[in-house]
Amino acid sequence: MKIRVSQRCSDFDSYRAERVKSLFNVDSGANFQLEAELPIEGDDWQIGVIVGPSGSGKTSIGAQIGQLYKPTWPASMPIVDAIAPGGEFADVTAALSAVGLGSVPAWLRPFNVLSNGEQFRATLARLVCEAPALAVVDEFSSVVDRQIARIGAGAFAKVWRRTGGQAVLLSCHYDILDWLQPDWVFDTATGQFQRGSLRRRPPLELEIHQTDWRYWPLFEPHHYLKLPRMIAATCYVGTINGEPVAHLAVSTRPGLVEARACRLVVMPEWQGAGVGMRFLNAICDAWRRGENRYNTPLPTLFHTSHPGLAASLRRDRRWTQVSARLFGEHKMRCRGALRKSAAAKGVAESGSGYGGHLRSVQGFRYLVDDTPCAS
Repeated sequence: MKIRVSQRCSDFDSYRAERVKSLFNVDSGANFQLEAELPIEGDDWQIGVIVGPSGSGKTSIGAQIGQLYKPTWPASMPIVDAIAPGGEFADVTAALSAVGLGSVPAWLRPFNVLSNGEQFRATLARLVCEAPALAVVDEFSSVVDRQIARIGAGAFAKVWRRTGGQAVLLSCHYDILDWLQPDWVFDTATGQFQRGSLRRRPPLELEIHQTDWRYWPLFEPHHYLKLPRMIAATCYVGTINGEPVAHLAVSTRPGLVEARACRLVVMPEWQGAGVGMRFLNAICDAWRRGENRYNTPLPTLFHTSHPGLAASLRRDRRWTQVSARLFGEHKMRCRGALRKSAAAKGVAESGSGYGGHLRSVQGFRYLVDDTPCAS
């Protein structure tokens, strides 16, 4: 594909314009021309990147390849409704989780009130759901923190390759290339086209520390449920380069028959990098081997309502699904138990009872090859 960009504007002769020309020995700023050869015809690629400094012609080149992806967002509709309104609910939530926007409260907000990082990932989720045959994305990752940009780029690349479409990403940042692992790159700074270059994604070294609830206030705002802390739980925090990125609490069921993991949270800027599942599996495997304060090998039970996490657990051969409930306990039965407990303690009744919700809770058990699957 031969790209020719030729742009012209008025050659101004104001005092300041003429002074600039004189000071910097510039004849005119009215003309911009660029030629590029991009051999990208065919369907043997899925992700291409045009990278280079601002003003080097990236947008002009992208506009000649295809229409720039600029979706409009309704101001009075949460993003979970605005993305693929005629599509399946599960597909939308899966796309949001896949690109790293796993924070459920953010799904319930309109696009215009989201942070820059959340808007970036919401747009990627919408692109994944719409899955056009060809998409050109301008200013890819340019307005977000570089940590979010790198992790978000890697998450997008992984899920976009499942769509079968082609995406051309325009960016002024080179740090995302190793995370995107694109099929081709054109650098507008050097005019070089590189195809099929193998790039190794930078490794993430996750360290796991056993602790108590002292770190929970950092993670609690990002958990989709507001519940009391688990009784007699052992907490774990995962860090990367000393930065807390993941949290999990593990307690036991009566009789030490098995462990129960809960309060799994991954910080928003690390969502989509696969940190959560590796963190959860490592802790559950340690409990399976008896590496816990009870020195007893225990299988681990884990419940979640998050559709993206539930899908990941179903794909992992180390987990088996053992339950799926579409609603909570009978609220009046719970209220009766609270009333009886209050009477036994001689205190005033508090609370109206838990349950009665339509929250789908799915249960999974961490298994190994020599453990029979639950029926």
